Amino acid sequence: MALRRTAYHYYERRLVATLPAERLPRHVGVIADGHRRFAREMTDGEYRASYEAGMRKLEELIEWCAELGIGAVTAWVLSTENLARPAAELDPYFEVLTDLFHRLPRVAQRLHFTLTVSGSLDLLPPDLALAAKAAADQTDGIAAPTMTVNIALCYGGRQEVVDAARSLVADLVAEGVAPEDLPERIDAEGLARNLYAADLPDTDLVIRTSGESRLSGFLLWQSAFAEFAFVDPYWPAFRKVDLLRALRDFTRRERRFGK
Repeated sequence: MALRRTAYHYYERRLVATLPAERLPRHVGVIADGHRRFAREMTDGEYRASYEAGMRKLEELIEWCAELGIGAVTAWVLSTENLARPAAELDPYFEVLTDLFHRLPRVAQRLHFTLTVSGSLDLLPPDLALAAKAAADQTDGIAAPTMTVNIALCYGGRQEVVDAARSLVADLVAEGVAPEDLPERIDAEGLARNLYAADLPDTDLVIRTSGESRLSGFLLWQSAFAEFAFVDPYWPAFRKVDLLRALRDFTRRERRFGK
């Protein structure tokens, strides 16, 4: 076991050495998929154990990205569609997520990042929604942050675009724009300014775990020209090696941005 760990650490160092810093993505998005399958196959159906492993993995991901100098990470941990799942699956996940948000401010202080939360928090249990908001607020005062961590919580990509359009229209109406002039004033730049995490750059690389090869609505607007990496491990089993391989492949691609 010790020999295997040593080999992994050596391989990790070799992978890191192949990554040109100037070609690393500025913003990495992660679809943290596979908790339930991991629970069924690895923890005898214990959902809570799987969720706890997944949230520890999220903290590890943040640390790995901080070490590599990646400036922004968005992790999708709960979709609006997930709310239709049985309470036996959701209730322990809500508890684990609440615990995560209680821990994240301390992690943010240590790693010097600010935290944002994107999604329809009003649909969540009050304890979880309050914990998420409080965690984000507690990181506002971090001096000289080197990274932004954005947690997509109760998030849906289509709903984000709808909410951005509504916010843009509300802003224009507040400015006194007449209803008949609104269509001409709605543009891509205005919509982008009203996205949930509008200050973040567009996503450069999206990683999805668990072997699924679809976007499922993740950061629809921001990922228009993103590169994608679909990896086999379930999220709780995701390794630093998996991240480094995805980054290595990203740095070797020629990005065309639709041209």
